[in-house]
Amino acid sequence: MAEDDRWQYIQGLDDELLLRGVMLSEWCTFIVKDADLAFVHGAFLSSIITSLAAVETYLRAEYGAKGKDSLANLISDSPLDESLKNELHYLRKYRNEWVHVDAPWRDGELVSNPDSKDKELEEIAKRAGRAMRQVIYSEQWT
Repeated sequence: MAEDDRWQYIQGLDDELLLRGVMLSEWCTFIVKDADLAFVHGAFLSSIITSLAAVETYLRAEYGAKGKDSLANLISDSPLDESLKNELHYLRKYRNEWVHVDAPWRDGELVSNPDSKDKELEEIAKRAGRAMRQVIYSEQWT
């Protein structure tokens, strides 16, 4: 996908999922913008991580959080649809594999073929962008 195609993908998600108005905190808006920019410019891992940060920010703002609730708890305790919760948990676990690397020296594949993960990361970034929008557009004005 080229940059223009990625912008069109984001616009298509907004056209599909944003049917009325929403109100987001400035923090959430800023993080969503950054997730989109990372995606468009091909920084797919950054887009995944930032998309989930936007989800966490939204859930904290919209539904409140007790203390330092984990993203896992915020997702599970939210009133979101179960299929969306399942997708968010999948994305959270995928993100955690990259953020909390258990064996950083097992990097042979990345050393010998650095582009080997790009297609997978792009697909997961697309899923993360969709899920992020499903969350931030979940409370639209009537």
